[in-house]
Amino acid sequence: MVEQPPDDLDLDSVFQALAHPIRRDILEQLAGGPESVSELAEPYDVSLAAVSKHLRVLEDAGLLDVEKDGRVRRCHLDAAPLSEAFGWLTRYRIFWEDRFDALADHLETEDQ
Repeated sequence: MVEQPPDDLDLDSVFQALAHPIRRDILEQLAGGPESVSELAEPYDVSLAAVSKHLRVLEDAGLLDVEKDGRVRRCHLDAAPLSEAFGWLTRYRIFWEDRFDALADHLETEDQ
């Protein structure tokens, strides 16, 4: 079995967390500021336990901080891991833009 460096594991968990629409939606909600677990669960037709599982995936990926205030769990967005994912995606965007530019240049020279 091939072991991946820790950085790849962090990136894997970020992309895994982003793979579900409810988790992406929760991140959008938290971009507006901290919310309680029940506030985050309100828009969804799923159990509170299901939302808690989604929150755990986000927390494990480092995208979410949870603080307890008595009986209320308040969630805060931590966008730092998204920056790492964006950097990884940007490298491939640049790669493909370069490839498409080269293809366009090639097609232009063939037309002449």
